[in-house]
Amino acid sequence: MANAASGMAVHDDCKLKFLELKAKRTYRFIIYKIEEKQKQVVVEKLGVPAESYEEFSASLPTDECRYAVYDFDFVTVENCQKSRIIFIAWSPDTAKVRSKMIYASSKDRFKRELDGIQVELQATDPSEMGLDVIKSRSN
Repeated sequence: MANAASGMAVHDDCKLKFLELKAKRTYRFIIYKIEEKQKQVVVEKLGVPAESYEEFSASLPTDECRYAVYDFDFVTVENCQKSRIIFIAWSPDTAKVRSKMIYASSKDRFKRELDGIQVELQATDPSEMGLDVIKSRSN
């Protein structure tokens, strides 16, 4: 089903891999990209559970937009182990304007396909999605 706002469809693999991340914790992160020619959102990269947050942020291109989901584990002040699924709309300042517009207009529809997102971040540079930001938004 195509997105009415931007005409983008969501590939089934996007939802399947997200469910694996959410239910089975098969992945630490998933990076999604829009394939403009096919007019759909597809999985670009899957991060294994052992990969660090630094490896995840290094996987995001410096001059192209992406959507990403990160499974963030943390310990609360009460010493409880918790996990949050973070959705990141990555839109660097150096990305093409057309790309930014397509990603912005498709974001809400795409996010609705991924049931279970607990925190959303919009980032234009790595400092806006640092671990400190994610920690403060996850509590």
